[in-house]
Amino acid sequence: MIERIPDIVNRDPAIQRWGRHMNETFMVEVGDEQHLFTVRAGRIEKLERGPFVMRPWRFAIRARRECWEKFWRNPPEPGWHELFALLRRGDVAFEGDQRVLMAYLLYLKLVLAAPRRA
Repeated sequence: MIERIPDIVNRDPAIQRWGRHMNETFMVEVGDEQHLFTVRAGRIEKLERGPFVMRPWRFAIRARRECWEKFWRNPPEPGWHELFALLRRGDVAFEGDQRVLMAYLLYLKLVLAAPRRA
């Protein structure tokens, strides 16, 4: 699922507009798989699959594979529809520079929910 995100986001100017000032690298962990997203002006320039040793990133969003699978369903069940719903239950963890994560929160929510549209 996560491999489709760059194609979906890079074809959608509305999502890109929300991240037009974002120039960061962040990690999304799906179970034990690490994925580094490099974003430039709202476009996902690169998606790399780890494991990574000593690779820099500004923030990370980590959850078990089962959580992401429920999150990416179309439509998701109640309680699995939003990152903060998962955070409230303890199913997702945010690490790193929380200021950057919060500055681009709507963009990140749209990016991470993109597989639902496919």
